[in-house]
Amino acid sequence: MNYWLLKTEPDTFSLADLAQRPNQMEPWNGVRNYQARNFLRAMQVGDQVLIYHSSCEVPGVAGVAAVVGAARADETQFDPKSEFYDAGAKREDPRWSLVDVRFVATFPQFVSLTGMRAQPALKKMRLLSPGNRLSVMPVTLAEFQKICGLGGRK
Repeated sequence: MNYWLLKTEPDTFSLADLAQRPNQMEPWNGVRNYQARNFLRAMQVGDQVLIYHSSCEVPGVAGVAAVVGAARADETQFDPKSEFYDAGAKREDPRWSLVDVRFVATFPQFVSLTGMRAQPALKKMRLLSPGNRLSVMPVTLAEFQKICGLGGRK
């Protein structure tokens, strides 16, 4: 099993929104960065995911989801009406991918970015590196467990 962090803007789509979807599941679409896309393609069913709320008053990790559908073509790349449309994408060689994620839990305590920065055990976490703007990134088991502990989920 691998561990990941997915960023989302809660005004657009939050962990609470995921929890309210049918079967508490949603395709994680709209990723338009090649490195982030490659991380999506590396995800496997059963991998655990930290859901990080970004571009909001208090950014941080709200809870956990799980990968329940392997990487496949993100259909929004082919839809001219979609904000994620990519005129250069070809059906025979899709440029962009998505995975299906399912809600697992909301943390009893939201884990703020400031709170994570204060943790020596997280000092090497990719999220906390200067200039890191990726919306999809791997986390180590130790980082995953530490953040779950900070959130009140053992």
